[in-house]
Parts: sequence; structure tokens; C-alpha cells
Amino acid sequence: MRYFLRRTLFLLGTLWVAITLNFLIPRLMPGNPASVMIAKFMGRGQQINPQSLHAIEVMLGISHASLLSQYWQYLGQVVHFNFGLSYTQFPYSVTYVIAQALPWTLGLVGLSTVLSFIIGTSLGILAAWRRNKMTDSVVTSISAFTNAFPYFWFALAAVYFLSYLHNWFPLTGAYEIGSTPTFSGAFILDVIRHGILPALTIVISSMGGWLLGMRNNMINTLGEDYVLLASAKGLKSHWIASMYVARNAILPNITGFAMALGFVVAGSLLTEVVFAYPGIGYAMYNAVINEDFPLMQGIFLIIVLCVIVANFVADLLYVLIDPRVRRGGES
Repeated sequence: MRYFLRRTLFLLGTLWVAITLNFLIPRLMPGNPASVMIAKFMGRGQQINPQSLHAIEVMLGISHASLLSQYWQYLGQVVHFNFGLSYTQFPYSVTYVIAQALPWTLGLVGLSTVLSFIIGTSLGILAAWRRNKMTDSVVTSISAFTNAFPYFWFALAAVYFLSYLHNWFPLTGAYEIGSTPTFSGAFILDVIRHGILPALTIVISSMGGWLLGMRNNMINTLGEDYVLLASAKGLKSHWIASMYVARNAILPNITGFAMALGFVVAGSLLTEVVFAYPGIGYAMYNAVINEDFPLMQGIFLIIVLCVIVANFVADLLYVLIDPRVRRGGES
């Protein structure tokens, strides 16, 4: 119980710090977002009418009240997930823009992350249990080779060879241009067809890290006394591998998986940019290059919230998997 309370307090404290930094950083930056928005239409160096500037500030919700008053107002907006209006997609709100992009990211990056973790961890267990054999050599060599490639390079190569030269997959987007998103079978098949190549690049490029990490953890755990005792008792090898060795060796991977799940909401930035996939990563890229501060703030806060919650869940899973953590937290 003490362990749970400590982790909950840590979660709330971290969340408060993240919200506060998210509030302070844009307001401490020089310049006026309204001036930036007007300059995009009028050109830089042009004189801005004060009345027009004030009208834009009111429209965008920019306040000149004291920092403390703005902070309390901001906390109330965060509770209601009200992050203001997007500058680049005006008059749509930041919440609307994120809500439109989030399902695409969760579907593509979320599923790809889960698949890469399951496949990589399973192959890592197999490679460690059959260490110094052909299976271990082939699996680890291929994973080390794919893991060494830069993420964006692999995506660009896949687009060029599989989409541009051979036309096996669509070049960009999540569905055909002009299509209306519906729950029809034809549209779902179109989405799957557009998502296969981006998902494949994510799985292949990230699977090696899970595989090598699990293999190394397994090899270290194989030398423990309880593993030797289990072998001496005559337990079956697959039972020892799964219930004794893998259960303890997977603990570091769970932490990494929790972090990866938290960052799923951030999207796979480079992959989404390369494929022009309409997810959170692509929205963040457009927000940065267009200086859309409210959208950047909203996306950053959602990412931080998901990462913190994912770590909290991982801590609770640690307690279920490894009782030593629970005993240490209660001491």
C-alpha cells in the first residue's frame, strides 16, 4: 500500500511540474504569437495596426493579465482539455485537431509497437535459450543489422523501392485522396493497405532493440542459482525458460515497453512525415514549422500525460511480476 501511495504522489508531482513547464516556456519566449500570425499573411517588416493586433489576440485567447492569473486560468483549461485555438488550422480548436490525428497514430504506431515488442521479445527468448547455435547467430545478426539502420533512412528506402519503383503500396497518406472516412469494408481495406508499409518499417527497425535486450537479460538470468535448481529437479526446458528465466529477465523490457507505449501518442515523427500520415507526429511537425504554439503545447501535454501514466502502470506491473519490489516498497 505504501508503494502504491508513493508512486501515486510521484505521478501527481511529475504531472504538476510538466503542466507548469508547459505553461511557462511559451510565455517566457520573446515575441507575440498574434504578430507572428499576422506576419504570415502581411509579410515580415510590415506595420501592424494596433486595433487589428488586439482583435487577433482576443480571437486567439491571448491574455495580458498577470502571470499568476494566467496560470490559474490555464489550470482550469487543462482540467477541461481546453488548449485554445490552433493558429494554423483556425478556427478549429487544438483539442479538435488532436482528436482527429490521435486515432491514426494509435492505430498505426500503437499496433506496430505492440507487435515489435511481442516479436522481438519472443525471438530474444528463443535466441538466448539456443545461444551459440545457428538460431541464435541468424536471429541476432539480422536484428543487429536492421537495428543499425537510421529510422528515417529505412522508411525512405521502403517508399522508394516498394512504392515508387514497384507500386506495391501507396506512396503517402492514410487513405486515397478524395475518400470520405467511413466504417465501410472498402474504406477499412484502403486504410489497411496504406498502413502496411509504415507499420512494417516501424516493426522491423524497432524489433531488434527488444530482441537484443531480452537476449542479454535472459543470458544473465540463466546463470542464477534458482535456474540451476529447476534444471536439477528435472523440470521441462520450456517451463524453465518461460516461468523462471523469461519472467525475471523481462522486467527491464517492461519498463522500456511502458515508455514506448507512452510515446505512442507522440507518433513516429519521421515515419509519419515520410509517409505524410495524418497522425500526431505529422501534426507536431506542422505545428513546429508553422509556430503553432497552442497546438505544440497541447500535443506536448498529452504526450507527457501518457508517458507518466504508462510508467505508473509499469510500476504496478512490476509489483505483480516481482514480489521483491512489493516487499522493498513496504519495508
